[in-house]
Amino acid sequence: MTPLDYDYLRKFLKDRSGLDLSSDKQYLVESRLLPLARKAGLAGLDELVAQIRNGSEAMSADVVEAMTTNETFFFRDKVPFDHLREAIIPELLKVRAGKRGLRIWCAASSTGQEPYSIAMCLKEMGVQLSGWRIEIIATDLAPSVLEKSKSGVYSQFEVQRGLPIQLLVKYFKQNGELWQLNPEIRAMIQFKQLNLLQNFSHLGTFDVVFCRNVLIYFDQDTKVDVFKRLARVMEPDAFLALGAAETVVGLTDAFKPHPDRRGLYRPNAARAAPSIVPGLMPATLKPVAALAR
Repeated sequence: MTPLDYDYLRKFLKDRSGLDLSSDKQYLVESRLLPLARKAGLAGLDELVAQIRNGSEAMSADVVEAMTTNETFFFRDKVPFDHLREAIIPELLKVRAGKRGLRIWCAASSTGQEPYSIAMCLKEMGVQLSGWRIEIIATDLAPSVLEKSKSGVYSQFEVQRGLPIQLLVKYFKQNGELWQLNPEIRAMIQFKQLNLLQNFSHLGTFDVVFCRNVLIYFDQDTKVDVFKRLARVMEPDAFLALGAAETVVGLTDAFKPHPDRRGLYRPNAARAAPSIVPGLMPATLKPVAALAR
């Protein structure tokens, strides 16, 4: 790849996905895009770049999908899910007792392991959430990973990464070398395509937002912008969970770190409360089926 083509791709990827590639990542781009070029019958990356320059939306989408990282696994990093069970849900059970409804957003859901991990956590809480209306929205940029997420089908390798054996036996059905989540868990998630660089206010307001391991690929200005817009779609007493290598410190005053929980943040009380998009809260909340089982 020529330096000129690499610079073009860097700008293209930043504008389309927020991915901020340094000047020394050309090898990474080549390793991910060469198979794509070959699959499309192109002679090399110069032809691939030419198609993007000429406005090929199909190739543009394929390049963005190939370059956005979709590494994930069930109960990744464990700590955020401990926070969910031990701190987030117990507090929200108290402060939302009158409404008996919760909205949770996974803002970079990849192939679905994170939202499904959340769903299993809630299901395991049983009678504590019996009768509560829970809505879990999971969004990602790439259509292919959303399709995989919706299917709830995972390989033996994928279910062995982070998923406790008791939950595998309880919530999955084996079909040869593949495992599929049961319909009850799959029905708890609404998967939607979304680019975090674009407006997401139409999603409504949330009590919990998981935005993990995606902001690390953005430059500082983009991070600041995303945090600012996240604050607008969160209730004043909501919870924000970030990845282990991510923080709001030094970037925004819209959130403050939780005093006792690493990686967990709360909206800053000094900011204005978010406005609720009419018709989205709480009307779209759905009961979690048979949570007491």
